[in-house]
Amino acid sequence: MADRLDAAASGTFLVGDIPVNRLGFGAMRITGEGVWGPPKDGEECIRVLKRTVEVGIDLIDTADSYGPNVSEELIAEALYPYPRGLLIATKGGFTRSGPGKWTENGHPKHLRAACEGSLRRLRLDTIDLWQLHRIDPAIPAEDQVGTVADLRREGKIRHVGLSEVTVEQIEAARREVPIATVQNRYNVADREWEGVLEHCELHGIGFIPWYPLAVGKLADEGGPLAEAARRRGVAASQVALAWLLRRSPVMLPIPGTSKVAHLDENVAAAAVELADDEFRRIGEAAGGEEA
Repeated sequence: MADRLDAAASGTFLVGDIPVNRLGFGAMRITGEGVWGPPKDGEECIRVLKRTVEVGIDLIDTADSYGPNVSEELIAEALYPYPRGLLIATKGGFTRSGPGKWTENGHPKHLRAACEGSLRRLRLDTIDLWQLHRIDPAIPAEDQVGTVADLRREGKIRHVGLSEVTVEQIEAARREVPIATVQNRYNVADREWEGVLEHCELHGIGFIPWYPLAVGKLADEGGPLAEAARRRGVAASQVALAWLLRRSPVMLPIPGTSKVAHLDENVAAAAVELADDEFRRIGEAAGGEEA
């Protein structure tokens, strides 16, 4: 079964001009506790990264703050020279002072240094997708986006993404530079950013939901998520991913893990098909409007 896994079953999407399979991989968890330092089992994390490309994943999402630096360094160690068609997306806009500690830093000098550091660690001349990890409220947004636009003009960035933003912030940024993706927290149990997702659909912007596997009470016994999983003999998390993939053609889930077995389980979700009534019931049980 494992050898037949293929992320291509999730469908494809164009990130700017780069085609990717919609089910990707988030590389935050290949670090230590609190997203700090190296992972407990570095060899297994290397195996995970190598496995991603074996099962058809061609979108890997990381950030300079994961470790910090550790995630990017492991990606390069495991996969460089990169297979053709692999899109490595990274982010900048945080500084780290310890496990679980995150400080927004949108100063133009920091953003430039973050991008250039990622280029070195990933061994790239151009980052295909560089995302502003947060818009720092202490720095004028136009200065932050303007710096990213400059990096793009210099050829250090190919496409630009944003993270944890409102519709208004997306539109303000689009006046300065094309926006290829938006990465906001979204899952079947937490749909606060439904309006942003719909805006991305309208404009052909990829929507990367972070924390995609949260299911809340929907996986409780007798719930629609649990029942759909039981009928298929799969995990509730797999049904949650299948729901996300069906929810929108611009949806690009990036579930992360540090274990090969869990990676394979996530990729298998690409082939899970929900019936219309199952999709509707799961959405309604989450408290959202029918999609």
